[in-house]
Amino acid sequence: MAQTKAAKSAKSGTASGGKSPRRVRQDSPQGGSGQTARGRATGRAGKKAEAPSRLRIRVRAYEHGVLDGAVKQIIDVAARHNAEVVGPVPLPIDIKKYTVNRSTFIDKDSREQFEMRIHKRMIDILNPAPKVIEALTNIDLPSGVNIDVKMM
Repeated sequence: MAQTKAAKSAKSGTASGGKSPRRVRQDSPQGGSGQTARGRATGRAGKKAEAPSRLRIRVRAYEHGVLDGAVKQIIDVAARHNAEVVGPVPLPIDIKKYTVNRSTFIDKDSREQFEMRIHKRMIDILNPAPKVIEALTNIDLPSGVNIDVKMM
């Protein structure tokens, strides 16, 4: 009564010989409870109805002194309007290095190296009032400072 592999796979319904086909997950019977059939949270129903808003400001500059002055101005404006400020958080410095030949034609071994450092800081303002946002848009910062503002 020896059965061949093909006969066994025909009985079990798969070509691989014994492994069941992959199950497709269906919607949970609980409705929109935010859990899968196995009881894991999906993240949809677990969110709060009203999350606190946050204004994330990323400031970048080539010179750290100018950057720190701009950050101090931003924090002073936020503190003047009684906003809750988190930071400044120093972010990693981006360093771009360039290597060039000293001469144009000969002496390949003689080279010069240059680098540009981009200093970065991050400031979070929690639950900003409209007056704070308006004051931050009217602030006058030094040249060479790049600002990215994101509402979260």
